[in-house]
Amino acid sequence: MASFKAMIPLALCVCFLVGSVTSQLTSTFYDTTCPNVSSIVQGVVQQALQSDDRAGAKLIRLHFHDCFVDGCDGSVLLEDQTGIVSELGAPGNGGITGFNIVDDIKTAVENVCPGVVSCADILALGSRFAVTLASGQGWTVPLGRRDSRTANLDGARNRLPSPFEDLTALQGKFRDVGLDDTTDLVALSGAHTFGRSRCRFFDGRLNTSNPDPTLDSTYADQLRQSCQPGRDTFVNLDPTTPDTFDNNYFTNLQNNRGLLGSDQVLLSTSGAPTVSIVNNFANSPSQFASAFAQSMINMGNLSPLTGSSGEIRSNCRRLN
Repeated sequence: MASFKAMIPLALCVCFLVGSVTSQLTSTFYDTTCPNVSSIVQGVVQQALQSDDRAGAKLIRLHFHDCFVDGCDGSVLLEDQTGIVSELGAPGNGGITGFNIVDDIKTAVENVCPGVVSCADILALGSRFAVTLASGQGWTVPLGRRDSRTANLDGARNRLPSPFEDLTALQGKFRDVGLDDTTDLVALSGAHTFGRSRCRFFDGRLNTSNPDPTLDSTYADQLRQSCQPGRDTFVNLDPTTPDTFDNNYFTNLQNNRGLLGSDQVLLSTSGAPTVSIVNNFANSPSQFASAFAQSMINMGNLSPLTGSSGEIRSNCRRLN
């Protein structure tokens, strides 16, 4: 009992510390120092989409992979340099792209508000406009993150969810970073309603001698055809509305047309708490949109650097 009582003030202290960090993020953070930052970011993302229909999905993937490793601090953007071993060497970051879009946003913002807006906040804002410019519902983005002066390759190796993992492993990785292992997991997986995947991340499900029973056979035949040019061929994550941010990802799962194994397990794992959430989101676009918005805020609040911690990088790929 005595040891339990001793833990209470410690627990309260930890809770207040986490709360105080999160409370420093606010949607009005740049209202006086860079009031047009949102419109600047939106304009660059819109321009990027004119020549690259994957631009939005690339930005969300960068934000996701950033937040899952030591919080949303822009560390995923850092290249190898003196004192930095980049997180880009992790298997989960293999083939990750979109850095040119981040560079373009950073340049546009620096031209108007030099040394003010962090790369971490650019990822958060860019993800929001990636969704709204693909006909999805937006959300109010808390801002005020600063950029890390470190990277964590081991963290990227161990903490990023994999397309080959089962539901138990995926849930564990969400819990480990402080996200809900049911609603946040299912909602954020819904970002696969747009974008593309290389065949190498799902072609193990296409083995004709031992096909994945949770993959629709007609869809599997189509995928084998699409992947004939090679394992680095890109295929739409959502075969129905590939460039629109909607809830068709979940109706695809109901039809056994989830592209990645890590998508389909949300529904195919018998008795899992994720099953009812997938069905709810499939039946209600508004429920998915609201849940996705909240889960993006939850993810964006993971361990941000604020105040005088970190820095505001002038080049998102390199330390100042």
